[in-house]
Amino acid sequence: IVSHSRPDIAFSCIVHFLISFSPSRNEDLKEMLESNKESLKLEAMKRVVGLIAKGKNASELFPAVVKNVASKNIELKKLVYVYLVRYAEEQQDLALLSISTFQRALKDPNQLIRASALRVLSSIRVPIIVPIMMLAIKEAASDMSPYVRKTSAHAIQKLYSLDQDQKELLIEVIEKLLKDKSTLVAGSVVMAFEEVCPDRIDLIHKNYRKLCNLLVDVEEWGQVVIISMLTRYARTQFTSPWKEDGVFDEHNERAFYESDEEKTRDETEAKPYMMDPDHRLLLRNTKPLLQSRNTAVVMSVAQLYWHLAPKNEVSIVTKSLVRLLRSHREVQYIVLQNIATMSIQRKGMFEPYMKSFYVRSTDATHIKSLKLEILTSLANEANISTILREFQTYVKSQDKQFAAGTIQAIGRCATNISEVTDTCLNGLVLLLSNRDETVVAESVVVIRKLLQIQPTQHSDIIKHMAKLFDNITVPMARASILWLMGEYCERVPKIAPDVLRKMAKSFTSEEDIVKLQTVNLAAKLYLTNSKQTKLLTQYILNLGKYDQNYDIRDRTRFIRQLIVPNDKNGALSKYAHRILLAPKPAPVLESAYKDRDRYQLGTLSHTINTKASGYLELSDWPAVAPDQSVRNVEVIEPPAKSSDDKFYSDSGEEEEKGSGSSSSEDGSSSSSSEGVCPLQSILSGRLHILQNERVCPESGSDAESHVQKNSSQTSEESDKSSSQSEKSSSESDSEKKERKTKTPLQKKTSWTYVTKQQHTKTIFVNVINQHSVLQTFSYSHWSTLCVSLFTQLCPLSLAFPLQLSGPAFVPEKSHDLLHRMTGKGLSAQYQFPRQPCLYQPTMVSVQISLTNTTDHPLEQIHIGDRSPTGLNIHCFNTIECLEPEASVTVFMGIDFNDSTQAANFQLCTKEDHFSVSIQPAIGELLLPITMTELDFRKEQGKLLGMNESSATITMAAENMTSQPISRPVATVANLGMVPSSQDNVHRFAGKTANSGAVVLVTVELRGESTALITINTEKSVMGSMLLRDLKLALAQA
Repeated sequence: IVSHSRPDIAFSCIVHFLISFSPSRNEDLKEMLESNKESLKLEAMKRVVGLIAKGKNASELFPAVVKNVASKNIELKKLVYVYLVRYAEEQQDLALLSISTFQRALKDPNQLIRASALRVLSSIRVPIIVPIMMLAIKEAASDMSPYVRKTSAHAIQKLYSLDQDQKELLIEVIEKLLKDKSTLVAGSVVMAFEEVCPDRIDLIHKNYRKLCNLLVDVEEWGQVVIISMLTRYARTQFTSPWKEDGVFDEHNERAFYESDEEKTRDETEAKPYMMDPDHRLLLRNTKPLLQSRNTAVVMSVAQLYWHLAPKNEVSIVTKSLVRLLRSHREVQYIVLQNIATMSIQRKGMFEPYMKSFYVRSTDATHIKSLKLEILTSLANEANISTILREFQTYVKSQDKQFAAGTIQAIGRCATNISEVTDTCLNGLVLLLSNRDETVVAESVVVIRKLLQIQPTQHSDIIKHMAKLFDNITVPMARASILWLMGEYCERVPKIAPDVLRKMAKSFTSEEDIVKLQTVNLAAKLYLTNSKQTKLLTQYILNLGKYDQNYDIRDRTRFIRQLIVPNDKNGALSKYAHRILLAPKPAPVLESAYKDRDRYQLGTLSHTINTKASGYLELSDWPAVAPDQSVRNVEVIEPPAKSSDDKFYSDSGEEEEKGSGSSSSEDGSSSSSSEGVCPLQSILSGRLHILQNERVCPESGSDAESHVQKNSSQTSEESDKSSSQSEKSSSESDSEKKERKTKTPLQKKTSWTYVTKQQHTKTIFVNVINQHSVLQTFSYSHWSTLCVSLFTQLCPLSLAFPLQLSGPAFVPEKSHDLLHRMTGKGLSAQYQFPRQPCLYQPTMVSVQISLTNTTDHPLEQIHIGDRSPTGLNIHCFNTIECLEPEASVTVFMGIDFNDSTQAANFQLCTKEDHFSVSIQPAIGELLLPITMTELDFRKEQGKLLGMNESSATITMAAENMTSQPISRPVATVANLGMVPSSQDNVHRFAGKTANSGAVVLVTVELRGESTALITINTEKSVMGSMLLRDLKLALAQA
């Protein structure tokens, strides 16, 4: 076709084809690969990989490529490994020659090289290297890089398919990788678990909660695999939330004391269903994924809710499934299939979105059929008139198959809703005069089925169909009319013989299905009206006796022996009337998707309605839930008491023993065991350690007596509390702890001291209930105190291996936490002061300003429930009373776990509870550190490859100096500046608050208006988010 229309285009296509496959081209590539120049080799490998991407065969270059596997050029080595992964299985002999090189590459410093070497090694499908592969997988499973561990999980599946005898060893590796906390590994190892040992549910017990919590941060295809696995797991470990005899009561609380009569009475009543907390954890953590952009993730969550959630909660997936109908037709097909199955059992879920299933002219036929199926399932007395009007339009469609399906849908509506049966029948009768044969034929078939439901009331319709018989040519329609005539021949005694007469004339030219029904009609008329039809019946039976089709010949012989009596079959002919004219049950018009719910939604088996290879069936709910303690994970807390013993000198301990402060020691040790920084115990009575760093405005003796006085007061209070606790020795330890946390504040002890550098400012440190809360109106003093104390204290506990520095800039912008209208007069704002958190090193400090805008006091302001449940928050102490128009500033500590996920909690007063949320920017999750340029370069060299992200931006010429660069960077992120020997390179360093991962930022000025931003950190997700914010800030500076 092209050659006739444009010869020049055809010629160029042929030339391009010949050039692409010419041997000389591959020879050039071989020469380039065997040259001594790295640049030529790199260019050749780029072309080879390009050929592979286009689907061209480049296998003949394997010997030339494999020679470069030991190259020192990392970029070249990456491309070589990409090629080897593609062709290692085809060229096994040549690949085996490089086994030693691959083994050496497993020790390469670059994580990408290690992962690529393992990928190539697992692609060589030769049983002889199975031990080598097994050893490599075990080593990679313990690699420091999560990317390499992820690759080892992929290799497990390849090795298992090669040698299934290694199953037990591979299960040990899977068990180890399941304990991995990296989101990069989770999806891959669960996939390996599903391939190798899907029945080993015991491996999931200890990792169940971790997988549920990591689910949001796992890559999309990993989420699909994990959700599918957790669905099967939940069906074996939890009881059914669909119990009919129980009342759903998740928040049921039974009194501690109850009489035996009440207990027996409750047992006789319906037992409320109590959902397992782990069951609720799975449902709660998968719900946000309904907003995922990946349709497979949304579909996986939908099937999880369908199979696991209580019936009153399943409807939350409806809106997300309807949203997927805007995707490509392939996605629509799968989603509509699942909706069709769901709508049969629960019509109410999709009825509000009925218009979303209206057929469009641009829809493909299979999409139209599925939408038609769903609309039919959603039909009820309230909406049937709307649906029938829609069906009237569909019947006129040019798509014949769709029009026929619409007529079948009308028939189903008529059988399901008795109020519209007559209306549907009349409409179908009108369609019999349609010009389209397909529509007429399908109408006849549906009318026949409907008439079987009410045969006595519709003899006029049978007569009308008999009149149209000559004009109908579709075999199935003609056969249906003949069946109706024979079945109800007694109701049309004059018309049926005439129809038989016409069929006798055209018997030899009819289709087989019509001939069979003609023989049946003749037999039934012979039994009911033999005077008029005896000769016609004999004539038709004689024609059928010699028909070419053996089915018709057999039917004819059978009918003759049945209805025509003779000496041999006299006994059988007595029952001919009962056999041929027996009452037949009316057909039931059912959906084709009625029985598909036996397969798990979203699976291949559900799509093809047949059990596919590898399909794992969902088990039934257990009658009694297995022991839930198997999912408990023992947390081993490191002993913190030894660090206190080493920190404080012997003389200090003797002085404390002499002053009788044993109770304060107990309090400090208990607080340190809870993970609180040692600063807390210092502020509660041990400030003598820092005496050389402060100067008191009064004389030294006065200050000393002031400290001793306060310490004695605290010791007296502690002695009183200890004596009271002795009186209530019958209480348990847990009850004592609860009482301590709930006891209101009775007395505050204040310490006043001044730093050497600034003698005119004071900082008040309030020791409240053994939790130190530092409040100040001057941020510079606050920051100086925190940084100096953390610098001295935290290295002792090895919490901060790198030295912290003060923040370069503190944004004054505050964010609304609670508006005064929403909070009924209570207004709250928060900001990040960028100071190290005193309560726990992994927490981020948050400053909250509370204001009472009402005309009456607000009492008992405190923090209530929090979400997610595992969120670690150090709450501020309860504010007993906040006067009208008064404000107070408090501090909180929140462990965001190096994530920008919002911390949700309740801000409560005595009367009300308000749900609030704190959303951190990515830069607020960092702490600034000091570092030399040499150390910066060393750390940066360790964080290359996937740990590095960069971007080039355009800046204004006047901003290409040090000050305009540093200010936006410090505004966006809490980073410390690193001295640089180059004027055009600006470096910043920090670390994440939770994990302590180093974050390095480099801004290199290039040319007059461009700059290169480079971020190095093992937290690749945080790096990409920080890069986005820095690009925006520097571009707008």
